[in-house]
Amino acid sequence: MLLPDSKTITGKKAPKEKGNGDKQEESKFKRFIKPMLAKLHDKPFNDPNWIYEIKWDGYRAIAEINKKEIRLYSRNGLSFRQDYPVVYDELKKIKKDTIIDGEIVAVDSEGKPGFQLLQHYGEDENVALCYYVFDCLSIGGKSIEDKPLTERKALLKALLPESDTIRYCDHVEEKGKEFFKALQKQGLEGMVAKKADGAYHENARSPEWLKVKNVLTGEAVIAGYTEPRGGRKFLGALVLGVYKSNKLTYVGHTGTGFSDSTLKEVYQKMQPLKTKVSPFDSKIAVNAPVTWIKPKLVCNLKYTEVTSSGSRRHPVFMGLRIDKPAKDVKEDEIS
Repeated sequence: MLLPDSKTITGKKAPKEKGNGDKQEESKFKRFIKPMLAKLHDKPFNDPNWIYEIKWDGYRAIAEINKKEIRLYSRNGLSFRQDYPVVYDELKKIKKDTIIDGEIVAVDSEGKPGFQLLQHYGEDENVALCYYVFDCLSIGGKSIEDKPLTERKALLKALLPESDTIRYCDHVEEKGKEFFKALQKQGLEGMVAKKADGAYHENARSPEWLKVKNVLTGEAVIAGYTEPRGGRKFLGALVLGVYKSNKLTYVGHTGTGFSDSTLKEVYQKMQPLKTKVSPFDSKIAVNAPVTWIKPKLVCNLKYTEVTSSGSRRHPVFMGLRIDKPAKDVKEDEIS
């Protein structure tokens, strides 16, 4: 139940389409729904009034389907139509007007998700794309956000088509501890516990949704980079920060997790952002000269712990994010 059998992962493996597309398509929508978010919780628990889902490692995505148009976008309103046309086209199979919430995930040949896989979707024929849908906000033009979560999920399951790409996100009831142990064995990121009778609260980080992590992950703003050493090209390490009280605060640096292609990609994206001024208010202790950049790029990290000073211990670069502005990367809202 945790993950579909790898033999069933046959989602169309297509490269990202680049181009103008529909002239009416926007890169960022002026009107969009900001999804409900989960609060961080320290450990798994059992409760008959809660359900438990896999915490997917991808891009959160809202889909609005009606007779006039289909819109697929990030939690900040960025259109995913050109980035993930396989998902967009599959949404046309949904025949009812509806608004659904889920996560776009790249999975390997064993059905295991990974954010780095998503970064390079289209380059590996063994990587498929899935849109795991876990909630429904409206059906037939009528909001169902006030209905209990389990009722919304039942309605959602009934309206989704048979598809290798669009998948219903199943759950377990009551047994959160056992579920979490199973996720740990599979090396998955964690789980989300949800109040079974809870309503959907747009644009809110609610205590009715709790995320429990197996692997510590988060986001950071790239503030600069050091020069490469030895035979390495492009850069040595990224200097990282998060916003605390509206000020960028240093949380460490990372030089691991890169391939040759990601080193080049990140380096090229940083060049137009170079500046002589540090984005930090205070002096940062680094062991090499730094080229500062404007704090615009956001990356995913995994790490072993957060130190008493707020630094990420043993951080590993997991890829750039395209769905989150740097100003939203806050110490108390790491996802």
